[in-house]
Amino acid sequence: MRLFLLTTLVMIAFAANSVLNRMAVGVAGLDPALAGVVRLGAGAGVLIALTLARRGSTALRLPPRVALAGMATLFLYILGFTLANGRIDAGVGALILFGSVQITMFAAALIGGERVGRWRLIGAGVAFAGLAVLVAPAGGVTVDRLGAAFMAAGGLGWGLYSLNGRRARDPLGATAVNFSLALLPALAWLALRGAVPAPTWGIWPALVSGAVTSGLGYALWYAVVPHLAKSLAAVAQLSVPVLAALGGAILLAEVPGPRFWAAAVLVLGGIALSLRKG
Repeated sequence: MRLFLLTTLVMIAFAANSVLNRMAVGVAGLDPALAGVVRLGAGAGVLIALTLARRGSTALRLPPRVALAGMATLFLYILGFTLANGRIDAGVGALILFGSVQITMFAAALIGGERVGRWRLIGAGVAFAGLAVLVAPAGGVTVDRLGAAFMAAGGLGWGLYSLNGRRARDPLGATAVNFSLALLPALAWLALRGAVPAPTWGIWPALVSGAVTSGLGYALWYAVVPHLAKSLAAVAQLSVPVLAALGGAILLAEVPGPRFWAAAVLVLGGIALSLRKG
């Protein structure tokens, strides 16, 4: 029961990232670059403190190639995710992000020569069809194409970041290092914006996203996931886009329409199919 409750808490934290960043950038109008800097800075501070307290400074040592790849891919995720949250609803964004991550990891498996079973192929096709349904114009209602493209780029970044993370011996320490390093290109992005934009009240949800739902959320996930079967860990994450949609509806009055739920069934159903053996 305790494991179930902790896993549920982590999924809520991951979904809250979409809602909080949508609130910061899309509702409060916080500059995307500033939102990214705040999230990365707050997350880095919490993750480094937790790593030093639980693992010691040796956990913060990464091979240069792994660290640089982690920095680049994490920044790509933050860049795409933050820009997208200024243009598309939280639930829609979470679904595009989640689907893009899974498709990226599937493509990497194909490119790497990994044996891909029948159900994984079918599942990937169904999930891709779901994303196509979501972004295709229908009934005069369209998802912002640029926002969807930004979120897909964020999903690409997170998928590659996850693949790179397999080479890290200590996921918590590696995440702390990567958040710290990704802060450097984020600060450069902010500097390129010219004069530092005035912060809005959106800085607070961005801060909570970095320190709590990212920093503490990832730390809790890395503590829980060793106790979960791989298939169960993957299935648990299927709840994130749905939770983000519900959070957006409750907190931001962004009520998903029928097309979102149809796409969600296809994307999440396709990922569930891909978990089957054979």
